[in-house]
Amino acid sequence: MIRRSFLAFAALLAAFPALAQQQGPAEPRPLTEAERQLITEINEHNSAIKTMVGRFLQIDTQGSRIEGTFFLERPGKILFRYNPPSSEQIVSVGRGFYVVDRKEQTQYAYPQDKVPLRQFLDSKIDLFKANIVAVAQSADYFSVTLQDDTPAGIVRVALVFDTESKDLKQWTLTQPSGAELTFSLYDVDKDVEIPKSYFYIDPNFRAVSAPKEE
Repeated sequence: MIRRSFLAFAALLAAFPALAQQQGPAEPRPLTEAERQLITEINEHNSAIKTMVGRFLQIDTQGSRIEGTFFLERPGKILFRYNPPSSEQIVSVGRGFYVVDRKEQTQYAYPQDKVPLRQFLDSKIDLFKANIVAVAQSADYFSVTLQDDTPAGIVRVALVFDTESKDLKQWTLTQPSGAELTFSLYDVDKDVEIPKSYFYIDPNFRAVSAPKEE
């Protein structure tokens, strides 16, 4: 399933290669009526899902692979928990995003422009309010690329949905440097109860500075 997802996403990227390499801001993409209808259905379907849990596979530009589990509760709560030996997790409780190291008992703020799912934390999802700069479609998947103009530069997120189910399957974050981070979701369960303790940052954890990017 994961391999199929990546191959399908590669086919989608082939539909707009110029955008993938473009460093400056792109113009908003005019949408066809069929595309608008599909995005409307995606908005409505995902807004109706109040909680999600599942597993994720993260791959960076160098091909490094990290797996973990995620927990989402609308509005405003998300937890990415990386598998051992990592003791880190990214968590939001509605007041920004933080990287928490459970072993070292530290935490630091995580820039919101680096959290692809922030568009999916509102009670009501509306991708039309985002800056849509590209769409692409294959037989099984539909991709919507959003662009943010952040203090660090242009950030793009390509969200990939299953055309039939309208479920979010994958996303790729492109940073101002051109570096990419791809997440693929699998084994997802919806509308399940998540312990409140999962969305918690221990106030006794020591605040540290975010590591500098190379």
